[in-house]
Amino acid sequence: MCGIFGYIGNKKGVEPAKVKKRISKLFLLSESRGKEAAGIAIKYNGAIKVYKDQIPANKMIKEKSFKEFYEEAFPNGHLLKNFSLIGHSRLVTNGSAETPTNNQPVIKNGFVTVHNGIVANVNELYKKNSDIERKYEVDTEIILDLLRKYFKKENSIVKAIQKTYKDIEGTASILVLSNDFDKTILATNNASLYVCPDKERKQYVYASERYILQEFCKGDDDFDVENISWVKPFSGVIIDERTIQTTEFNFKEQKEIKIRPLKKEIVIKDLSKSNSNARKEKIVNHDKLKKLLEYDVGTIQNFKKCSKCILPEQFPYIDFDEKGVCNFCRTYERKVNFTKKEEQKKNQELRKIAESYKRKAKNGIDIIVPFSGGRDSSYGLHYIKNELGLNPITFTYDWGMVTDLARRNVARMCGKLGIENIIVSADIKKKRENIRKNVQAWLKKPNLGIIPLFMAGDKQFFHYMNKIKKQTGVDFNIWMGNRLEITNFKTGFCKIPPKSNKKNISYLNLADKIRLAKFYSQNYFLNPSYFNSSIIDTLGAYFSYYIEPRKDYYLLYDYVRWDEDTIQNTLINEYNWETSPDTESTWRIGDGTASFYNYIYLTIAGFSEIDTFRSNQIREGMITREKALELVAQENTPRYESMKWYLDIINVDFEQAIERINSTSRLYKKQ
Repeated sequence: MCGIFGYIGNKKGVEPAKVKKRISKLFLLSESRGKEAAGIAIKYNGAIKVYKDQIPANKMIKEKSFKEFYEEAFPNGHLLKNFSLIGHSRLVTNGSAETPTNNQPVIKNGFVTVHNGIVANVNELYKKNSDIERKYEVDTEIILDLLRKYFKKENSIVKAIQKTYKDIEGTASILVLSNDFDKTILATNNASLYVCPDKERKQYVYASERYILQEFCKGDDDFDVENISWVKPFSGVIIDERTIQTTEFNFKEQKEIKIRPLKKEIVIKDLSKSNSNARKEKIVNHDKLKKLLEYDVGTIQNFKKCSKCILPEQFPYIDFDEKGVCNFCRTYERKVNFTKKEEQKKNQELRKIAESYKRKAKNGIDIIVPFSGGRDSSYGLHYIKNELGLNPITFTYDWGMVTDLARRNVARMCGKLGIENIIVSADIKKKRENIRKNVQAWLKKPNLGIIPLFMAGDKQFFHYMNKIKKQTGVDFNIWMGNRLEITNFKTGFCKIPPKSNKKNISYLNLADKIRLAKFYSQNYFLNPSYFNSSIIDTLGAYFSYYIEPRKDYYLLYDYVRWDEDTIQNTLINEYNWETSPDTESTWRIGDGTASFYNYIYLTIAGFSEIDTFRSNQIREGMITREKALELVAQENTPRYESMKWYLDIINVDFEQAIERINSTSRLYKKQ
């Protein structure tokens, strides 16, 4: 999920100024994939020297301590010969960045590595390999442990890599240096790795994305973008650090690469900046906090509801006819529950669309798939790869509210399918600070129409999607938005009447966009706390979500029948897809915000988006009203663990926030 890069020099030698410039350029280009920490390892002149810090790469390379490290790693001003370096720009997944050993490069067992991805079964692997001692929190550690274990056993680095990748579940693109042999290892199971030799093939650079190397080559006389090649999924490259000769291999073939042990193990020296600001864990009385959560099932079940669906009388702009049927049911047109004949026709239509784009594919990539790691996007990726036979790359925008569970599921899917995942990481610290300010402002003056402001930081997803399309030259994109998810009440609370049969899930006409902007503007002036550092981000979100063009954009479930049982069974049985321990539902479990905002809606309005989802299923004829009532009673149960994580991560006091929500006047009378 992070940005990794490497650079290896030759016998001829490279000017120190060029090396320094190239390292800085690779750091800055890789930073889009992670801004929470950065690090580098340089193997040169009989030593591997490591430096890392809990700050973005652009800041780290300017620090005095980094410059001192660089001068020690490359101690003279002569041409730099036979060096190998690897770098990392981190998006934190496993292990706090405040603990230095969790940041990368990771050092263990005579190996130094940088890792892009997530090992989803790290805990199980340590239990299985009881002879290995775990020392760190970061999942990358298990890769080095297994590599060393299998290398000792097999005396073959290729077999060691193959066995390591056979054991791990998830994604792993790795660059590895060793203190006991003169090879640099590159390996990947999801193809998030590209290599570019210089024009004389005496130097190599490598990075997580083709685009990074394309930009790197610009303005550099030694490197040419035409030489960039893709390390295919389930394969690797071993580079001899003396001769700069490369040997390619895959994870299945029987291939031996001679490893000549060094006469003397080289020194690994960690020169990282020490961190004295690590936070101490607070003792939390979870039982006390759980008891704060209210769920008045009796009152909610006794609301006057539509006789066909389950929407209650306090739902915005609802009305009932003489039979008790609501206006949403009366005007609803079936959208996703296709007949077999309809499904066959729509499937054929989608295949024709896919084939037309496939003929225009570039670099072997047919399609970009926006990928959150959620239920619908995970199944959609499975369908696109296995049923449509397309060769996709995935794109994830991590704005700080993608949960570790979602990240692990991204890794599981991409690792199993061998699919590259391009990740754009926001300035997560800043994004979370913006959320904190807006949540605290909302708690001062609660208004149900303003709740989507908490999720504004996510909406740049569409902006970055268009950037990725330009970078890759791939236009075709299929999204997994589901028309069952349409929630008219969110804009309804902004005093915007609902529109039936929207063009797409997020569609608003021009007049409604103006109404929405007016509603927010008025509430900003009524509650000046919203005038904070998040305003620019919010305006960008509005533009991205409602104005940013969406070309070559298709919704999978407009062509493929959405079936909950099929989706869940496929993901769990074929991919070991992870569910959440605090709910039996599989919907929205990868979204860090959903449990919190749904608690607000449920507590104050008496319903949540779960009610609208199940109501749409009733209208489609997918489930009965009785089944929907049973499901929402279960699925609306407040998710304490998820809510606690959310409020902790944005630094809002759980007890104060929940008590404020609970004390807010309801849209209904409590029994």
